Amino acid sequence: MGKMFTAIHPEHEKFIIKQRVFFVGSAPLDVVGHINISPKGHDVLRIFSPTEVAYLDLTGSGNETSAHMEDNGRITLMFMAFEGSPEILRLYGTGRVILPSMAEWEELVKHFDLLPGARQIIFIQVHAVKTSCGYSVPFFSYSGERDTLQKWAVQKGEEGLEAYREEKNAISMDGIITSIGQKLI
Repeated sequence: MGKMFTAIHPEHEKFIIKQRVFFVGSAPLDVVGHINISPKGHDVLRIFSPTEVAYLDLTGSGNETSAHMEDNGRITLMFMAFEGSPEILRLYGTGRVILPSMAEWEELVKHFDLLPGARQIIFIQVHAVKTSCGYSVPFFSYSGERDTLQKWAVQKGEEGLEAYREEKNAISMDGIITSIGQKLI
């Protein structure tokens, strides 16, 4: 059943690339803080090496992952097979936020299709990879990507997105200042 690895192996990379959705998990160090689990769609994940991955993060109603990266950096990505052989794969690591105003942004963003509403890149140093059976994960059929978020971002425009991020993405639900909030201070 479950196996642990210290890096992403070629068969793990093939599995990850085939998945159309993945989940991001993070939490503050404070035990009363909220655990965050966010689904991610679109082609936003890149594998840079067996121990380095990143994803292009789009503007959303909250920014918990960024707050948790500022708080402690702990992050888990989970991938599940919804078709074919059952499998679950988790990447455990330490993440950091790369904002468009940072020097690293230009180097990293060229690896992504820059989608409307892109607000940051979450870059992760992977220290463990764990696979498990996925026997209880049901089959689902992929029928396409939603374009709602991208249409919303285009309609808002850059100034509207900036104002939205300042209002909704600067502080987490637990009161932790995010990378966007840090920029405003």
